[in-house]
Amino acid sequence: MVLEIAHITVTEGREDEFSEAYRSARKFVSTTPGCLSMRMTRGIESPQSFYLLIEWESVAAHEVGFRQSERFDQWRGAIGEFFAVPPTVEHFEDIGESSA
Repeated sequence: MVLEIAHITVTEGREDEFSEAYRSARKFVSTTPGCLSMRMTRGIESPQSFYLLIEWESVAAHEVGFRQSERFDQWRGAIGEFFAVPPTVEHFEDIGESSA
């Protein structure tokens, strides 16, 4: 399992519109094979700052299965107009618990 974390900065004044667009468009991601879970969070101190957290079976499930599919175009078409700057996206993996 890998965790995709995307930092999204939304144009000031469009945060509520973005939130609504996300709720409508999340199906394009969540129904992708290999998507295990998905959630969006919004900053309290910085309300233009959103973090998208998606658990994928693998990096390939995200990079190939989703990003190279029509679903990605639909997703980006629904939410892309709200971006103040391009999102930053990274993948992370659990390092496990210490046995000490």
